[in-house]
Amino acid sequence: MFNSLRRAFPSSLLLNDANALLYSAKTFTAAMLAYYIALSVGLDRPSWSIITVYIVSQTSVGASLSRSVYRLTGTITGAAMTVVIVPNFVNTPIICSLVLTGWITLCLYFSQLDRTPRAYAFVLAGYTASLIGFPAVFEPGAIFDIAITRVQEIMIGILCASFIHRYVIPKRITGLFNSKLAVTQRDARRMVIDTLKREAGEKEKQLQLALTLQSLDGFAHHLPYDFAISKSSRKARQLIHDRLSRLLVVSNQLHDYLHELNLLPDSIATLVSEVTDWLACEDSTARKAGAERLRRRCVALQHRSSADELNFKEALRVNFVKRLEETIMLLQQCEQLSHALLLAKPEHMIDGAEEAKGYVYHRDHFTAARAALGAFAIIFSGCLLWIYSAWPDGATAVSILGVCCTLFGSFDTPVPHIVKYIAGSVYGVIISLIYSFILLPQVTEFSVLVAVLAPAYLLAGSLQARPPTTFMAMGITLTLPILSELGARYSGDFATAINTAVALFAATGYAVVSMGLLQTVQADSAIRRLLHRCRRDIRYRAKGLSSMNDVAWVNLMIDRTALILPRLPRSNQTADSVLNSLLHYLNIGLAVTYLKRSLNKLEGETALQVNTLLNLLARGAQPGELQKRISLILAINPPVSHQQPHALIEHIIDLHCALKNCALKERDKEQSHDY
Repeated sequence: MFNSLRRAFPSSLLLNDANALLYSAKTFTAAMLAYYIALSVGLDRPSWSIITVYIVSQTSVGASLSRSVYRLTGTITGAAMTVVIVPNFVNTPIICSLVLTGWITLCLYFSQLDRTPRAYAFVLAGYTASLIGFPAVFEPGAIFDIAITRVQEIMIGILCASFIHRYVIPKRITGLFNSKLAVTQRDARRMVIDTLKREAGEKEKQLQLALTLQSLDGFAHHLPYDFAISKSSRKARQLIHDRLSRLLVVSNQLHDYLHELNLLPDSIATLVSEVTDWLACEDSTARKAGAERLRRRCVALQHRSSADELNFKEALRVNFVKRLEETIMLLQQCEQLSHALLLAKPEHMIDGAEEAKGYVYHRDHFTAARAALGAFAIIFSGCLLWIYSAWPDGATAVSILGVCCTLFGSFDTPVPHIVKYIAGSVYGVIISLIYSFILLPQVTEFSVLVAVLAPAYLLAGSLQARPPTTFMAMGITLTLPILSELGARYSGDFATAINTAVALFAATGYAVVSMGLLQTVQADSAIRRLLHRCRRDIRYRAKGLSSMNDVAWVNLMIDRTALILPRLPRSNQTADSVLNSLLHYLNIGLAVTYLKRSLNKLEGETALQVNTLLNLLARGAQPGELQKRISLILAINPPVSHQQPHALIEHIIDLHCALKNCALKERDKEQSHDY
């Protein structure tokens, strides 16, 4: 019987349910505490404190506290701007709407550029101005008092949410980060095993690492708010990111070398087999002991193989063994760093902490401006409809419209998320009407009120903790306090409640239509733009116009990969072609950087040919033309054991392999025409 129950309810599902219920109970406790305090101090709308708790609460301590800080910062900024804007422009409604809309969309623009959890502060600065500013046009003289009161109500909600999540059965994000990091390192070893065994789908597994690194960076942003972090720990995390990012590059180069070599000599094949066994070993102590032995073997094999003048295939083998040795080193350094983090002893880090780069974000001003301009058109058109229709509840509708544009503007396809919110709002309105006109009139004590509110909020809170139902749950948790008029005394008004509900659905319905037209980003166009930016950056690097070093380039490409991967299922492009392009643009950029850096050290015909190659890359030449130039460089610079020529040829070979694979797999005109 128990076995059948375990099969029916897997432990992971039970754990998720338990975590969701715990989150819901803690959040409801914080909301009721905030509500009680807001009532006690006589604030105008204590329901805002409840709303704030449900907005800032997250499933971990660090995420909740960081979100609280960003919300407080954004709220104060947004309220201050509202106080500045509304009194100065209230006599000209269109200008006032124009300025308020401009501020909201400016905040959206900066939030799109930031792309870290800090962007939430910009979002809040925008939609706080929307929530306070538009309804306040009817009371411009009271705008300062309204803004101060809203900030106080929100601050109480923030403090209560922070206190409860921090001290009541706290769930540390540090533990989540460490467990995720351990799984990532295990997956990285498996990725290299698949590469060495030439398994199908290895490229997809390589690039899945990019999504994992993005997820780890998301965790890392909240770690300082766990109160168990130091500057050295941050450096250690950055170093781990740099090493894992480099491992993806090396794994792809190993794939290219294996594809080019086809058959390996017995000595290298034996080494590959031993490295594969080492990677599959689950005992960290055994891996540490085996790593040094394998690295010594790799170095010895490199020396034997490069003792004399080499042909192209032999040089490829030397590069292959060198990358094997680098793979072992990178994985061992990651284990050393993660062990230091686990023991909270980051002083045991490896050398190079001062050079740690960490995650590098792709920032696109055009895309951010497009989203902001679309939101501007939507909100301002809503303002014009409100002004010229003289709709009494138009201010409420426009304020909700502003929230929709800022809250959902970061999604490529915002409509499905807004539809979920509308579905939740339908439930929220129904529940609110039941509470307002059936249950609340009979409540006379606060303890009874808490008991009455508990069923709806506990259910909605548990749904909010589950990503698939988060937006639907928010439709309930944000609608219920407002429509139920949870103030100091019961003041239920059916007409007011219905008018507010109509404004809510009018605003969200208008958001669905307008954001579907103006804010939806097609997956194909987004992918093409990202790939174009990769090619443009390669041309800049070939011209010497980029100051980005190798580590920053790799980390930037990791982020671009993480942006492209979720869009592939909605794209008409083949995943294999796009993933191949990403990996080889990454390698081309690295090779170009080295060639540009080494140009001043080269002489004679070699310098001329390398300079010509870089000029061709800068002009966006075809892969075939570039490969001909590479053949000329290899003809006048045979691979030898001397350090400078061999280093040059190593990167020329990397460029050759990357271009060859691009030429083989990018047959369509659009993807093969330039770099």
